[in-house]
Amino acid sequence: MRATAPVLRFVLTGLVTLALPRFAAAQDAAPRDDVAQLRSEIEALKASLAAVEARLAALAAPPPAPEPLTSSAIPTGSSKVFNPDVAVVGNFLGAAGQNPSPGAPPSLQLSEAEASFQAVVDPYARADFYLTFGPDEVGVEEGFITFPTVPGGLLLKVGKMRDAFGKVDSMHSHVLPWTDRPLVTQNLTGGEDGLADAGISVSKLIPNKLVFLEATAQAYRGESEIFKAPRREDLAYVGRLRAYRDLGESVNLDLGGSFARGNNDVGPGFKTRLFGVDATFRYRPLRRAIYRRLIARSELVWSRREEATADAKAFGFYASGEYQFARRWYAGVRYDRSDRADAPDLTDKGASFLLTWWPSEFSQIRGQYRHTRFGEGTKADEFLFQFLFSIGAHGAHAF
Repeated sequence: MRATAPVLRFVLTGLVTLALPRFAAAQDAAPRDDVAQLRSEIEALKASLAAVEARLAALAAPPPAPEPLTSSAIPTGSSKVFNPDVAVVGNFLGAAGQNPSPGAPPSLQLSEAEASFQAVVDPYARADFYLTFGPDEVGVEEGFITFPTVPGGLLLKVGKMRDAFGKVDSMHSHVLPWTDRPLVTQNLTGGEDGLADAGISVSKLIPNKLVFLEATAQAYRGESEIFKAPRREDLAYVGRLRAYRDLGESVNLDLGGSFARGNNDVGPGFKTRLFGVDATFRYRPLRRAIYRRLIARSELVWSRREEATADAKAFGFYASGEYQFARRWYAGVRYDRSDRADAPDLTDKGASFLLTWWPSEFSQIRGQYRHTRFGEGTKADEFLFQFLFSIGAHGAHAF
């Protein structure tokens, strides 16, 4: 900027020099008005030169020393660095039709509002908290810390967690592809809460050239909808082996096997064991990924409950499919069949048809017709509808 000032001074001085002869000639031949106009032009040029020089001097001056940074001077946005990502998901449900069972949903309700708090604790851990607000209770659905860099290539989680048994048990309600949970989940694996409990989870990837293979082992306190621990040492255990493989650029297959064991409510020493197999098939063409998608899934569960007289053995499964036929539209179907864990001679059956509209990734509207035939012989025909909506930065759930 200092080199520019002499150049501008030279140009303006030259203009003044050229104007002086014209001014001298004007004194002899031109009228007085022209002389006055030339004089004003020269004064304007001098003023412009002075202004330019002042501006150049200001730009060339060194900047003032910064003031000490105090807490009051910290920008408001920087405080977000120390706060977790916060989100709230609302799950509004409605029901119409006939259902004589005691567990029939009400006509209208805000079934659940889930608040999530997620953040990195330090370079070695992250924390996730999910608080649930229901019509009758407020609680911690999950609250755990994850250590992804444990020696030996292990992934360690500690806290209250949803269990890894099968597929549906690990899903939060707002990520289910249906408005409800399948009958096998309600009858054999604990329903809405599943086997969720306070515990420790360890996962390990098993490298190989064929499939993505992951093994998970979990130990829980033993207090859930299925397990009841009469003593401190009566823990519950869950294990899962998952295999995933891409069958092509648009197709993949996900298979899993699960096992769970813990004390039941019959008394000390009486156990309940669960065995499960699940499969998920996905088709999503790359060139039409936002318009076409097919997901077919199924889960089979065997329950063996020890009782005073004889073991109660029950079996249940579901099979479902969801097809995306437009950018924001999905259609689905599901078939259910399940014995009851405490009364294996009673078998519930059901079928559902679904239609889902996704206005955006932050909202979802779903309708479901559900027909159920209960083991006692009664029937239920219902139309269920669901509104899901979220605000904030809600992290992705497990794939």
